[in-house]
Amino acid sequence: MDHVYKLLAIKIIHTLIWIFFAGAIFYILYAGISNNINIYTWIAIGLVIGEGIVLILFNMFCPLTILARKYTNSDKDNFDIFLPEWLARNNKIIFTIIFLAGLIIVVLRELI
Repeated sequence: MDHVYKLLAIKIIHTLIWIFFAGAIFYILYAGISNNINIYTWIAIGLVIGEGIVLILFNMFCPLTILARKYTNSDKDNFDIFLPEWLARNNKIIFTIIFLAGLIIVVLRELI
C-alpha cells in the first residue's frame, strides 16, 4: 500500500510541475504575440531550456517518470501524471512546437 501513496505523491508533484512549465511555455508565446517581452519572458525561456537539458540528460524521460516506474508496472502513458493519456503521450512534441513558436516570435520581436 505504501507504493500507492508514493506513486500518488509523484503524480501530484509531476502534475504541478507540468502545469508550471505549460504555463511558462504559453506565457512565452503570449509575450511574443503581444510584444510584451520583459525579464519574466527571458526567465521563462531559461527555465524551459533548463527543463529540456534535464530531459536530454535522462534520455527524454522526466526524472519523476523514472522514479514513478519503481512503483507501478502500468504501460499507460499517463501512469505518472494526471493528464489525459493522449496528452501525456504527445506532451513533448506539442509543447516543443508551442515553445519554439513562442521563442521564434520573441527573438524576432527583439531583433526588429
